[in-house]
Amino acid sequence: MTILRHTADLRPRVAGWRRSGETVAVVPTMGALHEGHLSLVRAAKAVCERVIVTIFVNPRQFNSPEDYAKYPRTEEADAALLAPYGVDVVFVPEAEEMYPPGFATTVSITGITEPLEGAHRPGHFDGVATVVTKLLTMTGADRAFFGEKDWQQLLLVRRLVADLNLPVEIVGCPTVREEDALALSSRNLRLSADERRMAAALPEVLAAAILAIESGAPAAPALEDARSRLGAAGFERVEYLDLRDAETLSSARPGIPARLLVAAWAGNVRLIDNMPVNLPVPILERKSLRA
Repeated sequence: MTILRHTADLRPRVAGWRRSGETVAVVPTMGALHEGHLSLVRAAKAVCERVIVTIFVNPRQFNSPEDYAKYPRTEEADAALLAPYGVDVVFVPEAEEMYPPGFATTVSITGITEPLEGAHRPGHFDGVATVVTKLLTMTGADRAFFGEKDWQQLLLVRRLVADLNLPVEIVGCPTVREEDALALSSRNLRLSADERRMAAALPEVLAAAILAIESGAPAAPALEDARSRLGAAGFERVEYLDLRDAETLSSARPGIPARLLVAAWAGNVRLIDNMPVNLPVPILERKSLRA
């Protein structure tokens, strides 16, 4: 496994793989790796001969300089985690490599980026879209692997690739969870013991709301009950807990795949999660469809 820091060193290596007819995967990360990231690496290794893992804490997608400063940087530990998986290159560029002096380009996507995370983190998705575009073009990968935990980000990347005709397949991989179902996240490292116990309520409340909705309960009261339960568990602020169309993030409709998405604060740590929802078709509408 080789650690590279400059695009000028990475591209000739990728070109050599391509001349040999090998397919190339990239797993973009911000480091502080955990089992969720490793599941993406395993998925990449299963279908591609060569795998690149990128580690770059992107300053352009943080809304708070303090949050950016606190984000864990664990390059040595990350490299040790990746070593057994047969990763070919770990690409760890410095900020100056990604955004050299005079850098003046921003990739911006409308529509799908505006609700949820976009409403609460202005400019965040511009930073995500810009860095993902750069990483995809720098690595020249055939396939790129992203986790479903960041569902809105996954939709953004798919939109980006389709709109810009980038020659890469975007592969979404299931969220990896801890034993109590909390979604794995690098931010979990910042939770205190009490906050970690509180955080376990997040997937539990989501699952209960989904069960109620899929059983035919009206969505609005089920979501309001979920917000109340999160407050009772100790979450001081729930930024959103919304039921949305799984592909467009517009209002969810019966019979169309949906997603329940949440962002809530456990102390000073912002947690996000989402789960699929199968909205039942009302009985009267079902009868109308059969008629």
